[in-house]
Amino acid sequence: MKLVLCSQSPRRREILSMLGKDFEVRVANIDESFDESKPVSEEIKRIAEKKALAIDLKNDEVLLSFDTVVVCGDLVMGKPKNRCEAIKMLRTYSGTSHGVITGICVRTREKTFTDSEYTEVYFRNLTDCEIEYYVDTNKPYDKAGGYGIQELAGSFIKKIDGDFYNVVGLPLCRLCEILKEEFSIDLF
Repeated sequence: MKLVLCSQSPRRREILSMLGKDFEVRVANIDESFDESKPVSEEIKRIAEKKALAIDLKNDEVLLSFDTVVVCGDLVMGKPKNRCEAIKMLRTYSGTSHGVITGICVRTREKTFTDSEYTEVYFRNLTDCEIEYYVDTNKPYDKAGGYGIQELAGSFIKKIDGDFYNVVGLPLCRLCEILKEEFSIDLF
């Protein structure tokens, strides 16, 4: 069995490498736009599966694909496109909670399984100075929701309810459960 990660994210690579297993990275170039008329959890699974289906597999390969969004109220937060958008996102989170949803798709040549993982993240009240300082580090722009819990923005977070690694972009616990329960693959 050979693992294939369908993601350019350095954070997902880091998390997957914690398992101590060799893996290859293959990236699918697909349209990741959302159908806003459908439930976010269904759309995020659809996109993860779409990425997985765009990759050719060999017989012994297990493909792992993910897509992550942040949801705050009725707003779906992707990656901020500019400074103003990043500041607006962080102000929206200040003093409240939001959800992080990751779509998961595990695929072999014989089977495809999709699921999603949800984690609630609680931010403390942020000052404009803190928000602008973080945004000026240029860290928000490659992350769904405009922040990384594993870096400086971790100081904004009072608590989380759910999988820490889901907030980073790869729900490690759920992935291991899927591999074991659905594919009879025990990584340990």
